[in-house]
Amino acid sequence: MSLLPILLGLACAAGLTLIADGLRRRPPGSPARRRRPWTSVDRARLLAAVAGGVGAGVVTRWPVAVLLAGAAVWALPRVLGPDREHTRAVARIEAIATWAELLRDTLSSAAGLEQAITATAPVTPQPIRPQVQALAGAVRGGARLPDALRVFADDLADPTGDLVVRALRQAAGYHGGQLSQCLTSLAVTARELAGIRMRVAAKRAATRTAARVITGTAAAMVAGLILLNRGFLAPYGSVTGQLVLLVVGAGFAAGFWWLARVSRLPEPPRVFAGPAGTAVGAGRAS
Repeated sequence: MSLLPILLGLACAAGLTLIADGLRRRPPGSPARRRRPWTSVDRARLLAAVAGGVGAGVVTRWPVAVLLAGAAVWALPRVLGPDREHTRAVARIEAIATWAELLRDTLSSAAGLEQAITATAPVTPQPIRPQVQALAGAVRGGARLPDALRVFADDLADPTGDLVVRALRQAAGYHGGQLSQCLTSLAVTARELAGIRMRVAAKRAATRTAARVITGTAAAMVAGLILLNRGFLAPYGSVTGQLVLLVVGAGFAAGFWWLARVSRLPEPPRVFAGPAGTAVGAGRAS
């Protein structure tokens, strides 16, 4: 088999990778997105993608089919499957709202702010419980509350959480006479934001369903042709056919990338950004 199709496929993959990297770049000074930790699910997806690519190569003997099948097995479950990122974001916002209410209610019983944080840590909702427990541990360990809150904001990395942290930092700096009212207002705002996310996700569900139908139909048609009428696909075995197949696959990949991009809700700007929760306008927040 000629090496030219393989080399062309690798060059095209490298070019698409560079384009995607350029689109993800941020202006200098803007905070980088935190990388999601590599999990066992990701390793399973990688093994499935390798197996899918090898299987496609064995069946078709097309180098481009190896690339496209592996990429499809890796990416399509996240693009077309349940929007777990949205679910986690909504759960985190709801948890922040609940924690703000817990702090408000605990403060109303005349407890200090440090005592309120340590008292609410064991009953904080699960999505943010590890971060709140770490904050409580730092407070019990003798750390200054403003410094511990800065680390907590960086660990939580959520715009809604930043608003709560800013209110707590102001209270720690003896400017918190209306902290209870502020926490109540922040809790209401957080729940409204979660409701907006739910409504937007419901409206976008139809787009995901249409994408699933299109993908399933295309995959079924290709599988049927491979199994029942291999002669119809014979022209794709040539160098020109492989290039055409690569262009078609790139078109599908661009469409799914766009679908994934528009399905993500833009996050509001964070009050705290950078290492250790460096504040934007920290002089005002301290």
